[in-house]
This record gives sequence, structure tokens and C-alpha cells, in this order.
Amino acid sequence: MRTVFVTGTGGAGRSTVASALALAGARRGERVLLLSDEPSGALTGTGPAVAGPDSSGSGSAATGAAGPDAPVPGPTVVRVDSGTDFRHEFLTFQERAGAALDLLGAAPFEDGELTELPGSEQFALLRALRHAAGNGHDLLVVDLPPVRRAVALLALPEQLRRYLRRLIPAERQAARSLRPVLAQLAGVPMPAQWLFETAARWDEELAAVQALVESPDASVRLVAEPGPEAADHALRTARLGLALHGPAPDMVIANRIVPVGSSDPFLGALSGRQQSALKGWREEFGALPVREVPHAGRDPRQPGELAQLLDGPAGSTAGPVPGNPWTVEDRRAEDGVLVWRLPLPGATKGRLQLVRRDDELFLTVGAFRRVLLLPSVLRRCTVSGAALRDGELRIRFEPDPGLWPRGR
Repeated sequence: MRTVFVTGTGGAGRSTVASALALAGARRGERVLLLSDEPSGALTGTGPAVAGPDSSGSGSAATGAAGPDAPVPGPTVVRVDSGTDFRHEFLTFQERAGAALDLLGAAPFEDGELTELPGSEQFALLRALRHAAGNGHDLLVVDLPPVRRAVALLALPEQLRRYLRRLIPAERQAARSLRPVLAQLAGVPMPAQWLFETAARWDEELAAVQALVESPDASVRLVAEPGPEAADHALRTARLGLALHGPAPDMVIANRIVPVGSSDPFLGALSGRQQSALKGWREEFGALPVREVPHAGRDPRQPGELAQLLDGPAGSTAGPVPGNPWTVEDRRAEDGVLVWRLPLPGATKGRLQLVRRDDELFLTVGAFRRVLLLPSVLRRCTVSGAALRDGELRIRFEPDPGLWPRGR
């Protein structure tokens, strides 16, 4: 399944672009699933949206119309309802932990008195992605929030799995027969089996989402309106964050481009700012395609307008998907080291921190941080230095004689 995550600057038309991509795929005959937390009115031209998983079901196919007599197939549209999802998950957890809560004298909540907590949108979208991973579609289009929140969301499955492994180790389940004895020795109750089962279920679901995010068939499409400096900063932030957490961007869609050469002073000045920004984007992003989408004068409302919005390369998903460029270079013959090369475009030395702890590498780049598990060949080495050149971090590792396998 080809997966395209759509994000960008706030108000740049992310949901409209996601809708157009989904509709374009459906018109090519692909089985398309569009996933969004936007209200149904924002998913223009794609047919009626249905509630997401654990809210009402898995969704159903929708149809739109390019004209009064021209029915066309439409994508399956799933709207993620974070409020309903939060209440469902909270009540399920409360029911499973009922025995422990009774011992504490807790008063259980009812559905009608629950209010959604901050951050529940991210978890609702993760669960919707988990259901989407096994639905057998050809194309999955995910309408993500703005870039900073989108990068945090894409990084969340790996981060949560690491926390689960540290706080509730799966191997501890093997000692469940000893828990009564351990409880007497320690003087505190041991975790109940439902806790391990819940942790295992969460880890399985997060692993499915992480596999979807890290799939070689997944990419990110960035949407921005050129001109404002905020758009330039957001794109740089997105590019750096995605280089660290992935997937890689496959295209920048410059939305709402006004015609060049207008005699109107306002439109002429706006066009000048846009063209200047576009030139800077193409120079800065290099091989990353920048596709222009003309300003339609209003937000597209019909399938025919959406189809025209991304007509041509900008609406295609048939191109090559950017791969993971992180490589280990063997330079033992020349310099006696192995070099781990991590492209980090836009990173600066002043905002980069690198710490190794056992088999993990703690990498902080600006506002982003990731804990990386070292490749197996590097776990038997010691770090001898690092350098940041031309947007690429190169970490040098020297083989540890005490751990490195010896030849004849």
C-alpha cells in the first residue's frame, strides 16, 4: 500500500490537497482511503465522511460527481472523531481495571461526564492508522496537522514503544507464577496480568503504525503558500524533523500561486513575493520537486475542481519513493573506522547534541530529539568523533578490540 502523509503550514490548504490526491487516485482506479480529523465540510468533493475506527466502524466507499451526468468513483473517507475515541478507550480501560479501582474506592466515570483531554487527537489518529494498515487499500492519504505537530505524531509510535519496553518489560511475564511470593517478600502487590496484556496489545498496535510510517512505500507531501517568511521557516522545520523521524518528503506543493504579470499593484506585489520564495525553495531543496498549484480564486468545492487542482505531476503518486539515506560506510582499510552518515538538512552545530549510552544514541537537533538504536555492527565499536558538514552528520566509530570478532 502506498501511503502519502500530507502536512504543511496552517491554512495553506492541506485538507484540500489531501482530498484532491485521494480523488485523483480513485479516478485512476485505485482503492483509496482518505484519513482526516477535519470536519466533513472540509473534505470537499470526496463524498460523505464517516466516523473512524472505534467510533462507528471502518468506513465505506463514497462517490462524487464531476458533472451532472458524469458519476466518478470516490475514495473511502474516514473522519477521526477524537472525542468519541477518547471516551471509548477511557471506558474500556476503566472496565478492565475495575477490580483495582474498586480496591482504591474509586468512583467510576460514565460516558456522559467524560470530556476529551489535550493530546487525545494524536492517539485517535494513531488508532485510525492502525486500522487503516490492514484494510487492503492501494493508496492511503493521511491528512495530518501542521508540520510541528505532524512530525511529533509520526515520531510517537517509536517513542511510546520504547517507554513501554522500559516501564513494563515483556519478559517479566515469565515470572507471573512467582508474583504471590514476590509480593510477600517486597511487601507491595505485583502487577496484574491484565496490565501485561494491555501493554502487549498497545505494543502490537504501535508496532503496526510504526511499520506503516517506516515503510519504504510511505512519504510526506508538504503544502505551503509561498511568500510569508513563516512558510519558509515551517518548511525548513519540516525537512529537518522528517530527516530525523521520517518518512522523507517526496514533493513540496506550492499552493495558491497567483498569475505572473498582473497589472493590479496588489496582485503584482504578491506574485513577486511568491516567485522569489519559489526560487529560494528550489535552490534550497535541491532534488526535492516543487510543484505549483494555481490560485483558483476560491476554495474548490466539487470533484471536477479538485481533479483540476492537482492535474499533472502534483497529483501523481507513481514516482519513486525517497528511501532511507542513513548508511554505514566501512573505512577500516583507509582510516580504521566505520562512519555512520545521517543526512540532517538545515541542522547547525550550535543546536546539535550527541550522546551515546550503551547501544543507544541520543540525538538532539534543534527542537527534535530521537533515541536511535545503533546498527549491530556499530554496537561493538566506540565513538571516536563526529562532524556536521553540508547538512550531513558523520559519526566515526572505532572497532573495540575486546568486542570485535578476530580473524585468523
